[in-house]
Amino acid sequence: MADLSSFPITRRWPPKNPDLLQLYSLNTPNGVKVSIMLEEIGLPYEPHLVVIGNNESWTPEFLSLNPNGKIPAIIDPNGPDGSPIGLAESGAILIYLADKTGRLLPAGNRRYETIQWVMWQMSHVGPMFGQVGFFNRFAGKEWEDKRPLQRYADESKRLLGVLEGRLTDRQWVMGDDYTIADIALLGWVRNLIVFYEAAHLVEYASFTNVHRWLDAGLARPAVQCGLKIPSRN
Repeated sequence: MADLSSFPITRRWPPKNPDLLQLYSLNTPNGVKVSIMLEEIGLPYEPHLVVIGNNESWTPEFLSLNPNGKIPAIIDPNGPDGSPIGLAESGAILIYLADKTGRLLPAGNRRYETIQWVMWQMSHVGPMFGQVGFFNRFAGKEWEDKRPLQRYADESKRLLGVLEGRLTDRQWVMGDDYTIADIALLGWVRNLIVFYEAAHLVEYASFTNVHRWLDAGLARPAVQCGLKIPSRN
């Protein structure tokens, strides 16, 4: 049985099966990247709910694994050198899991092109869509000055246009191959439209390729399962 006692996070979220990959997360757009990936590749794992609304990601135990205080994070008891490894940052975890299993990340030149789109999501899509959510649905909606909301909505619309163009004559971001680039983006586009209720702000109906792509992604059983993990109940 793997010994994960050197990771302080296991004191707050004790593993029931330390031989499995441990996932510390919440089903936010960033969190579901990893749960969807794990469901897609079929790698056994043990999920732990981190309630960010209760500041659990800022506890000393969680910060010991991710000093940035953000979900998701993992511990893999079977790291590349045979010893446990802890990782944070959803994009890095996607690449790690793809390399570990040889799944959902093409080889050669296409590997780096796929990673390029993962980085695009992390650098642009996530921050911009998240700001739209803040100003349209959460505390920012009470702000009298609507210029910040409009600024972020306009940029989100531009980003959807980039994705729309990429998906012209492509089923997935990388063509016929469903990859970690799609996984990185699915939760964020879904959240923008469904949870943040911002379809009207970004004229989502005009992005027919994105709409088709999102529907195809959400139809995948692993995606539907991953969107609910970890359970909030």
